[in-house]
Amino acid sequence: MKFTTRLLGAVAVSAMSLSALPAYAEGGTLVIASTQVPRHLNGAVQSGIATAVPSTQIFASPLRYDENWEPQPYLAESWTVAEDGLSVTLNLVKNATFHDGKPVTSEDVAFSIMTIKENHPFQTMFAPVSSIDTPDANTVVINLSQPHPALLLAMSPALAPILPKHIYGDGQDVKSHPANSAPIGSGPFMLEEFKAGEAIVLKKNPNFFIEGRPKLDEIIVNIIKDPSALLIAMENGDADIYPFMAGSQEIKRLEKVDTLEITSEGYAAVGPINWLAFNTASEKLSDVRVRQAIAYAVDRDFITKALHRGVSKPQRGPIIESSPFFDGSIPAYDTDLDKANALMAEAGYGDGMELTIDYIPGPKEQQQSVAEYLKSQLKKIGIELTVRAAPDFPTWAGRVGGHDFELSMDVVFNWGDPVIGVHRTYLSSNIRKGVIWSNTQSYSNARVDEILGAAAVELDMDKRRALYAEFQQIVAADLPIYWINATPYHTAFSKKLKNAPKGIWGTMHPMDMVEWAE
Repeated sequence: MKFTTRLLGAVAVSAMSLSALPAYAEGGTLVIASTQVPRHLNGAVQSGIATAVPSTQIFASPLRYDENWEPQPYLAESWTVAEDGLSVTLNLVKNATFHDGKPVTSEDVAFSIMTIKENHPFQTMFAPVSSIDTPDANTVVINLSQPHPALLLAMSPALAPILPKHIYGDGQDVKSHPANSAPIGSGPFMLEEFKAGEAIVLKKNPNFFIEGRPKLDEIIVNIIKDPSALLIAMENGDADIYPFMAGSQEIKRLEKVDTLEITSEGYAAVGPINWLAFNTASEKLSDVRVRQAIAYAVDRDFITKALHRGVSKPQRGPIIESSPFFDGSIPAYDTDLDKANALMAEAGYGDGMELTIDYIPGPKEQQQSVAEYLKSQLKKIGIELTVRAAPDFPTWAGRVGGHDFELSMDVVFNWGDPVIGVHRTYLSSNIRKGVIWSNTQSYSNARVDEILGAAAVELDMDKRRALYAEFQQIVAADLPIYWINATPYHTAFSKKLKNAPKGIWGTMHPMDMVEWAE
């Protein structure tokens, strides 16, 4: 397959139409429009949307989840959790093979979980895994140093791709392994071409271990950096699905297209929060009174209702408000400029201060627009704010991950269970310079560490809720982050598409059941 004859590049997409190309073959092609640019395709060592969407098609995982948050068989046809919670036994299917024909065995699963534990940014996912036994080719026994209620969810496709040990176990650094850009997995689709920054072409795996799947012949992830061109592609039928759409103008514009369905379903496990991060190691921002003053100066309702045109919902804390662990009594820091100015004076900054704010380049509404609003709003409490743009995502990530920032807008996911997506931001043990979406705020509170440690092993749901309630109250007082809104992710897709990805992981889930209506 050549990109010039089948695939539209980011520039050409607004000038050509896929309808001018040959009609769909049996099974057909799904074209995903995306603004996300992956560095590589190995989700075992890289988090985020850009990698997870293709990675979950290429790699299979031990389990997958249905729309009701219930684990379902995948590479593991069954599993057993020990009564003491200190081990989980996976019984693997016996017919799974990698795309190169080699069988998937317990050795591959053990190797992959330990690789993820050692290399993935989400260190809490598999931290309690002490060892893994492989008594035979189809049995995996995961031994834990402590109960780990998040373990089954951590074995979802977006978080636990199973790598071929015979490729990745060659001694090379897995983070820079050449196979990351030419991966071989056991998922429903195989990589055909990866043109960095432009497109990813995936073809049907004819030997997929689930009979009758996948339904599609091909998936193309077409990276379109120009938002206007992307919308035109969706309107003209040049692309079939646009996930992780967050801009109010985009959502409202595509709602008017008769051939498209727009839904906010598919993001339940993502839990995306748009927030303002404080570098608490900065001399000026190390004073909690300054952080609280900034919080009291911000009008969260103005951001969600005016800047976001009502498509966003306010977010008051570190756990997404739709989660059963969210504590509704958390202080909201409703706008109060008098209190904000008083706090600034109390902190010794009655004459004002200068700060710099960064933001993620890309979708303007959730990031740049909020940063620019903050520039004007914080003047009311004597803060001269410089908005510092980054030319691209790696530049922004390098600044924030390297702790070279004062304030920064950010979007961080809960990833289903707080152990996976919340703890990493607040644990003092996860202050890891150079790693984005770790504790980049350099926040440290011994009681928070203690609470999160207890919540990570507590199997009783009510007790876990109580622990997370206390955690939320403490971080709301310490305020290493000012939480603004839940990112209003929506998916636009063709009404001709059957079994569109609306589950808890959306398009970060195997699309082996997606098909075209006749």
